[in-house]
Amino acid sequence: MGPPSRKQRFEQMYLAHYPDLLGYVQRRTESPDDAADALAETFTTAWRRLDDVPEGGEARLWLYGVARRVLANQRRGESRRSALAVRLRAELAEWAESAPAAGGGMDGVRAAFRRLGETDREVLSLAVWEGLTSAEIATVLGCSDGAARLRLHRARKRLAGELASAGLDLTRYGLRAVALAKGRP
Repeated sequence: MGPPSRKQRFEQMYLAHYPDLLGYVQRRTESPDDAADALAETFTTAWRRLDDVPEGGEARLWLYGVARRVLANQRRGESRRSALAVRLRAELAEWAESAPAAGGGMDGVRAAFRRLGETDREVLSLAVWEGLTSAEIATVLGCSDGAARLRLHRARKRLAGELASAGLDLTRYGLRAVALAKGRP
């Protein structure tokens, strides 16, 4: 009988070392989902790099090393996401403090935006919130650049009309609202 196939070798390694690696990642993660993700990534790496995996008991140690790096990457990713969430909360709090008071404030702008048709809201959102150019909007919407520019122009006009009919002065709402209605990115 010849050497095991690639698949057989992986299956043997997986069955032999899965319980040990499961315990290893479970003791180092906060949730079962995080443990499952780390374990899956570890064995995915092992499959991709099967020719680099040592034979016998050394495979277990190699897998522990891979799992250790996978867990470190998970922690770094979580740290980045946490830092981003903290920064976004601070920016949102700062924005909320600087927004005009209720009773015609941002609530009025939101209401005017909601009164627009779905197509107008989408094209305006792509332009202002996502920061896309008319050419990029055309790609997203599946239309020509000229059609995207026209849709954006018309949507801005309709928003300006909604805001004006509600008696809202755009200059009170900051540069983003003015840009949204007047067509400046």
